[in-house]
Amino acid sequence: MIKRIKTDILIIGAGSGGLSVAAGAVQMGAKVVLLEGHKMGGDCLNYGCVPSKALIASGKAAYVQRHSEQYGVTNAPGEVDYAAAKDHVAGVIAQIAPVDSEERFEGLGVQVIREYGHFISETEVQAGDTIITARRIVIATGSSPLVPPIPGLENVPYETNETLFDLRDKPEHLLIIGGGPIGMEMAQAHIRMGSKVTVIEGDVALGKDDPELAQIVLQTLKDEGVEIAEKATAAEIKGKAGAIEAVTKDGRSFKGSHLLMAVGRRTNTDKLDLDVGGVDVTKAGVKVDDSLRSTSNRRVYAIGDVAGGMQFTHVAGYHAGVIIRSMLFALPSKAKTSHIPWVTYTEPELAQVGLTEAQARDEHGKKLEVVRFDYHHNDRAIAERRTKGFIKVMVVKGRPVGASIVGYQAGELIGLWA
Repeated sequence: MIKRIKTDILIIGAGSGGLSVAAGAVQMGAKVVLLEGHKMGGDCLNYGCVPSKALIASGKAAYVQRHSEQYGVTNAPGEVDYAAAKDHVAGVIAQIAPVDSEERFEGLGVQVIREYGHFISETEVQAGDTIITARRIVIATGSSPLVPPIPGLENVPYETNETLFDLRDKPEHLLIIGGGPIGMEMAQAHIRMGSKVTVIEGDVALGKDDPELAQIVLQTLKDEGVEIAEKATAAEIKGKAGAIEAVTKDGRSFKGSHLLMAVGRRTNTDKLDLDVGGVDVTKAGVKVDDSLRSTSNRRVYAIGDVAGGMQFTHVAGYHAGVIIRSMLFALPSKAKTSHIPWVTYTEPELAQVGLTEAQARDEHGKKLEVVRFDYHHNDRAIAERRTKGFIKVMVVKGRPVGASIVGYQAGELIGLWA
C-alpha cells in the first residue's frame, strides 16, 4: 500500500548537511521528513572525517613512542596491532553515532524514513512505499569515492575510503593512487603503523594548496619513508590480491600488496531521478544559485558536496544555516567561500583560508603584501620541539585576504584567520 504524507521540508540524505537542516528546522517549528537509505551520519561519520582522524591518531601514537628521546623520555618500539587500531576507529564511530542517530532525530520531532528517495514530480518524492509532498525539498546526498576506469582495475581488489576502515590485516605495502588530502593522510598514518607506502599522483601532490607549504608536508612524509611519485598517471593495474602492480603512462611500475583509490569524489545524484523533478544537474552536482536554490526548480535546494562546490563536512553544515534562513524566514541568504577554511591532517598539518599567495597575486597584483611568521621564533613551539612550519598571511590595504599555515596544530590556528 502506498502512503502519502505532506510536510514543510523534505530532506534527502542524513549526512552532515541534512542532519543540520533537520535539527535546525524542526526546532524552529517546521514539519520535517528526513530520508536516508544507508547509514545515518553519512560519509563523515562512517567513512570520512571521523574514522580517518581516528586512524591518524593511532599512527601518531606509535610515532610519538619512537621519537620521545628529545624530551628526555626513552624511545619505545611503538609496535602497532593493526586490528586493534581498527577497533579504536570503530569505537570512535560508535561513540559519536548516537548524536546522528534515527532515535535522536525522532526525539527532536523529525519523521525519519530509512529509504532512498527519488523524484516522481516537481513537488513529490517517493521513498519505499511512501510518497512525500513537500513545500521545500533539500538534496543533501553528498558524494562517493570516484573510481576512474583504469584498465585492469576491475580485475584487482582495491580499497576506497568506504572500505579501508574495515580492513583488519595491516597492508604490507600500500599503493595509493591519488596525492590529495585523503591520500596523503592515509599514507602517513600507514607508514607510521608499519606499512610500506607508495603514493602515485598524476599531477603534483597536494596540488590545491600553496606549493611552498605543501613541500614541507611532502618532504616530511618522504623523510618518514613514504615514496611519492608525481606526474605519474596510472595507465594499467595488474596482479591479484596481495600482489598488485600499477603501471603509469610513462612506463614506471609500482608494486604493492594493497591498493587504495583516492583520486577524488563524485556527487550522489544517480538515484534521484532529478530530470523528473525538473532539477538541472551537471557533472559537478545540482545547478544552484548563490542561495543554494535549484536554478530550475525553485522548491528545491542542494547543500554540501552535491551542490557542486567545496567538498568538506563543515561546508555542508554552513550550507544548512544558509538555507534555513531562506526557507523558514524568507531572509536573503547567500553562501560564500572566502571565510571557509580547510585542513589536511598530516603532521605537520596544512591549513588554508581565503586566497593563496598565487591567487592573491593574480587578483591584487602590486597591492598585495605577504607577511610571514615562522614557528621557530615562537617560544611555545620551541618548548614543545614543534618548530617546523610557518604562517603566511596575504594582506591588501591592511586587510587579510588569505592565510596559509603549515605546522603543528595549523587546523586550530586557521580558525582565527577564518
